Amino acid sequence: MRKEERFKRTIEYFTKNMPVAETELHYNNPYELLVAVILSAQCTDKRVNMMTPALFEKYSDARALSKASVEEIFSFIRSCSYPNNKAKHLAGMSKKLVEDFNNQVPSDIKELQTLPGVGRKTANVIASVVFNAPAMAVDTHVFRVAKRIGLSTSAKTPLETEKQLVKYFPAELLPKAHHWLILHGRYVCIARKPKCEECGLKDFCKFFQKK
Repeated sequence: MRKEERFKRTIEYFTKNMPVAETELHYNNPYELLVAVILSAQCTDKRVNMMTPALFEKYSDARALSKASVEEIFSFIRSCSYPNNKAKHLAGMSKKLVEDFNNQVPSDIKELQTLPGVGRKTANVIASVVFNAPAMAVDTHVFRVAKRIGLSTSAKTPLETEKQLVKYFPAELLPKAHHWLILHGRYVCIARKPKCEECGLKDFCKFFQKK
């Protein structure tokens, strides 16, 4: 099967079976999503959603958060993975948002990556989810699923995967396609024991065909 056909069938499947695909992180504005995505690194969305209500009640925007000490931030996020580093990132990120971006989350991916704790994946998430930009964030789920079903078989890094997905998915679908692959990887094409028998992509999935 040619790659174009593989992408076409993937899009057709998810359009029919997952018409609504969006982040499972809870947020009300760009600042809250940015904080939540930074906290979600190597941590489940469920865990992040348990921590953020109290954090956002105390620090409603970047200006409020910028006045908090690392220790104060840590007290709200101690149950997530790598809380020490993330507390430092949030403190630095909020200060830079206030000082360089007038308390507003920028839409530009390069500008987003100047913020502490924000790498390419996080920047792409913010750009696509908040600003509906044609960006593809590649986390472990996207990397795994894209490789297994044959969308990015030759990619060896998240960046290579991102470039291949951006090339073949229509630009207007990229924000939704990001969530299609994440949610499929989270609930069906899981890492250790993928639920192949209930997967609607198995008839053209390279991973399933090799089993």
